Amino acid sequence: MAHEGSEKQDGSNQPKRQTWVFLLLRLLALFASVSATLVMALNKESKNIVVATIGTTNVTLALTAKFQHTSAFVFFVIVNGIASIHHLVILTADLFTYKFDFKGFQPLIITILDMGTVALVASGLGAATAMAELGKNGNSHARWNKICDKFGTFCNHGLGALVASFIGLSFLMFLNTLSMITLFRKPTNKSVIP
Repeated sequence: MAHEGSEKQDGSNQPKRQTWVFLLLRLLALFASVSATLVMALNKESKNIVVATIGTTNVTLALTAKFQHTSAFVFFVIVNGIASIHHLVILTADLFTYKFDFKGFQPLIITILDMGTVALVASGLGAATAMAELGKNGNSHARWNKICDKFGTFCNHGLGALVASFIGLSFLMFLNTLSMITLFRKPTNKSVIP
């Protein structure tokens, strides 16, 4: 009989620990997504750049680099904002309304929504990474000049947003993998020997 009590205690302790792991991963993914969204959305740098020289006089032009100038960066901000809202809604539901029990229809819906969020964030991240590489190195074949030599702060902030988004995506993928393993794990019936 002593085995039975200890087995029940271990069984009830497992879902609590599992719930805290899921909540922690979701919270870390939320922080990373919000950071990526805010850093890129507030990314802006203005500079006076010499565009021509007439005699000995330099002609300067005030130029501004903003995330809105590139549709890939706008898409990046939108998808990371959607991911942030997704994480916030799920966290709020888990903490204040539901007890997340990994049974029934609710966890399956959350896992499917997580997979959709992974796809969205990955596509936005891929587009923004391609544009960041173009800004850093340019493209000599298309005669597109690099801009990171002139707008270093803009590029560094963009890199920070990309790194934060990669971290958030990693947490979300790990969370999604754990959710699927938990959902499709077959329950084991251990016989208790008195």
